[in-house]
Amino acid sequence: MSTEIRRYVRSLGLDAYVVGGAVRDELLGIEHADEDFLVPGVDHAGLRAALEPHGAVEDMEVHGQLVGVRFYPRDRAIRALAPAGIELTPPRKERSVGPGHRDFEIVADPTVSIADDMARRDFTVNAMARRLETGELVDPFGGLEHLERRELHTVGRDSFREDPLRILRGLRLLSQLSFTLTDETLGQMRAEAPGLRHVSAERIGGGLAADGMGELSKLLLGTQPAKALRLARDTGALVQFLPEYEAAIGYELRTERQPAPLDEHLFEVVQSTADAEDELSVRLAALLHDLGKPDADRSGEDHAQLGAVIAGRVLRRLRYPNALRQEVARLVGGHAFHLDGTIDGLFARRFLASHGIERARRLVAHKRADLAAKVVEPWEHEHLAVLERRLEEERDSPHRLAQLAVDGNDLIEVGYREGPALGEELARLLDIVIDDPVANDRATLLEEARRCLA
Repeated sequence: MSTEIRRYVRSLGLDAYVVGGAVRDELLGIEHADEDFLVPGVDHAGLRAALEPHGAVEDMEVHGQLVGVRFYPRDRAIRALAPAGIELTPPRKERSVGPGHRDFEIVADPTVSIADDMARRDFTVNAMARRLETGELVDPFGGLEHLERRELHTVGRDSFREDPLRILRGLRLLSQLSFTLTDETLGQMRAEAPGLRHVSAERIGGGLAADGMGELSKLLLGTQPAKALRLARDTGALVQFLPEYEAAIGYELRTERQPAPLDEHLFEVVQSTADAEDELSVRLAALLHDLGKPDADRSGEDHAQLGAVIAGRVLRRLRYPNALRQEVARLVGGHAFHLDGTIDGLFARRFLASHGIERARRLVAHKRADLAAKVVEPWEHEHLAVLERRLEEERDSPHRLAQLAVDGNDLIEVGYREGPALGEELARLLDIVIDDPVANDRATLLEEARRCLA
């Protein structure tokens, strides 16, 4: 799979190899955007010197240690193909000197062979390289054979110990690419799962990668997240990076609607969001939405509100962006709405007033996944479909203060003063308009405001 970027890198006179996930995806026939390159026979300074005549070069560091460069070509066409730059590294060895890949030593050495560089990688399917000059595939650990069998093997027995995040990465590959885990790989995961507690939160959740997503997000955005989450539970990995799940594992709900244990219900909801190709916020909400149930069963509090607090805490710890964290918490807090009443235009406008159209759509998506994982009557699915249709019909009906035909200045002109009472009156007028959109007329609302003032 020759690409313009590969041809360009080769034109620079570097004996470069494309490595890692790009080679794996190429062999699987999967389109990929990012390609990383290994340049043997040079050290860091030599690599910079070879690239600087052709564009801008930035050092890449991991925990303060140089690992390679990010190159921004002067060639505009190539730069447009790789706006985030092209990653190139000299061969190196890594040695862990502390837990969780926080403390490790990087040694860049131009005499290190391609095979030795591959030896520091996680899985055999990621430990392959293709030489640009000849197209030769370098596969020192049998990655091609394992790829054909869709089996995930570690490069070495200490792979997970050297970097426990590789456990979550392996589960992510299972979700994304339908790999299977051999008994040996599963055994290594079980043995090293406790090491995940030492991995930095950004690498798990919020993401230090160029795409801004950590391994958990990528796992959830795969096609088989439930399978991956079950293996995370069974190997002990899940409670290491999501200790909030401990109370949910095996927790019996004992209802006809939800006969499965709580963890199984949550995994099924996540899978339903994946089957529907829902966005990340909905999938995260699915993963976390019922974690408040054990506490709610003991305290009598609302499980959705308890769950929203838990979701916010989890995503804050995992360093998710504030906007995403807040959205997921609101989805969890609002997910338990009922569908047993009349789903008419008024219901839809009130729903829009509470959530806005974008969050309303996400709540419907979540509810659809939640219902799919329960034993429910057909009418619930029918009512949800009606709500979805009504929301689109009513989306332009007034349901926000900004859509009122009057504002605060209008009310001040008829005698209101700035302060809480002014805001309360605007909210009251909005309620009137939500009940009857025809009432959203300036004269009508001002008359109503004068009547209340009198």
